[in-house]
Amino acid sequence: MDAFYASVELLRYPELAGRPVVIGGGRRHAPVEAPDPETGRPVRTFSTLRGYVGRGVATTATYEARALGVHSAMGLMKAAQLAPDAVLLPTDFDSYRRHSRLFKAAVRAIAPLIQDNGIDEIYIDLTDVRPRRDDSVPGEPATDPWWRAGEVAQSLREAVRAATGLTCSIGVAPNKLLAKMASELDKPDGLTLLRAEDVPRCLWPLPAMKINGIGPKSAARLESLGIRTIGELAAADPAWLVLHFGRAHGGWMHDAANGRDDRAVLTEMEPKSISRETTFERDLSAKRDREELSGIFTALCAGVSADLRRKGYLGRTIGIKLRYDNFRTVTRDKTIDRPTDDAQVIRRAAGQCLKRVPLDRRIRLLGVRAGALCPAEAEGSAPQATLAEGTPSLFDDA
Repeated sequence: MDAFYASVELLRYPELAGRPVVIGGGRRHAPVEAPDPETGRPVRTFSTLRGYVGRGVATTATYEARALGVHSAMGLMKAAQLAPDAVLLPTDFDSYRRHSRLFKAAVRAIAPLIQDNGIDEIYIDLTDVRPRRDDSVPGEPATDPWWRAGEVAQSLREAVRAATGLTCSIGVAPNKLLAKMASELDKPDGLTLLRAEDVPRCLWPLPAMKINGIGPKSAARLESLGIRTIGELAAADPAWLVLHFGRAHGGWMHDAANGRDDRAVLTEMEPKSISRETTFERDLSAKRDREELSGIFTALCAGVSADLRRKGYLGRTIGIKLRYDNFRTVTRDKTIDRPTDDAQVIRRAAGQCLKRVPLDRRIRLLGVRAGALCPAEAEGSAPQATLAEGTPSLFDDA
């Protein structure tokens, strides 16, 4: 999906189309609606990044904001320096998940063999999928698998737009690696067919870091060794790459640069854990901000519970994650007797984990996790008690 979170927000606020928009602010950055003094019509006023102060991080940005240098995971204070007039909107994950379900359902109706790769990305096996339109149209190469795949991909784009009002970019290729790279070549709203014989022309001139799986550190090391492009990496001696990067990573890089990838589309992928976490806009004290922290902690536990139920899993290992103001991160886990998706059980176990970490420093991030998952049908799911607003604070003894 193209700039997924931002695109969902533009459906809600169409007047922002064409403007630089950054998603990642807290609720205090939500638009304010008030009647216009002259016409009486409701008018929305939006926050901008100008003068932003806080610890927020950009979740995503529109392409107009990206053109100004803003990107996901960038601190909002840095983004404010680059794009002070960009609109800042809070995240709304419930809306993003709803649109995610819609776009995936639209795809499954045409091509049911998909690998779910997250909220905004999927792989699709098109091997046995045929176009819905008449293959016998004169003059069209209906027997050509590439023609068929291109027709199906176009149908997928149209179905996703009809179901969600959003655009997506599709890469059609012989394997997952090339399909992923092809999907990035013509964003937004792109459709790229990339055959194996197209790799030298289309991919080899690109920087090595364009290969999904080669990060900044590997790219910098490759450059220090004289390799800057995918083509130069493809021409490198495999044994030399293994010498510098190890057998697994060096061999993989050479295969990837030459477009080789034998991974299957996995239609059933079991998650290892389900978690929720939040980074605070200011560091919170377990003593002075205990009521606020307790409310956030309760909401995280309730969110993990809701995610477990929605996805049909129970968790047996409950854990917490804290990041202090000095950026030191600690985790604690507890294995409970029976796997659960109950919010109160999760909160109780997470609270026991919380008592095992020092709370003498201010806290920057707080997270709750459920691991050791099993399908809910295997154990049965008990009725869930609601976490009340007045639940005693787990920070009272801090």
